[in-house]
Amino acid sequence: MLQLEVAVSDVEGVRVAKAAGADRVELCVALEVGGLTPSLALVEHAVAAADGMGVHVLLRSRPGDFVVDADELALALRDAELVLAAGAAGIVVGPLLADGRFDLDAMRRLRELAGERTLVAHRGFDVRDDVEANVADLVAIGADRILTSGGADSAHEGAERIARAVAAADGRITVMAGGGIRPERIGELVAATGIADVHLSARTLAAPDAGFGARHRTDAAILARIAR
Repeated sequence: MLQLEVAVSDVEGVRVAKAAGADRVELCVALEVGGLTPSLALVEHAVAAADGMGVHVLLRSRPGDFVVDADELALALRDAELVLAAGAAGIVVGPLLADGRFDLDAMRRLRELAGERTLVAHRGFDVRDDVEANVADLVAIGADRILTSGGADSAHEGAERIARAVAAADGRITVMAGGGIRPERIGELVAATGIADVHLSARTLAAPDAGFGARHRTDAAILARIAR
């Protein structure tokens, strides 16, 4: 069974994803810059709206690269405590060292905080070329899932590297494809990579840019076609 995760940035998106049959959501804000940590109030309301569907919260305090300093790590650790206490089903993280490797000490601390809930490594995974070593590191610290586009602008273009990650994982950790996924090409992506989890936003323009940024909404029709 294909597992469908939807990136959402508001409570309406959570409701739409649930009604359409999504398995879980990743909650963040500022999707236009790759996603940032949502407010605690938004987490609380999203968990309530999800009504049992898993809400996984992105912990990323700023746009740009994924290299974290001591202050940024302290923020991530405290945010992890708060969102998990608010009912998040898991946290989505990816602190890196300057050479593109995961900061495994930081990841272990986040793993400990998550406890029995889900620890997801986000697309910081794609910064390093050595897919197999990256997978081995994440298995070693006990991560549950990897989000990857295969190092490309879209998962379709990165299918070869995603397939390498699936082979390296060998069932020890879930590999989830995400990034520029076209709903009509999901079957092709599954066949090419062996993934059983996909991540997408399914957003369409809801209001034009009036100088403050365009407003998008989660499209129920797109999600319903996939969830079936």
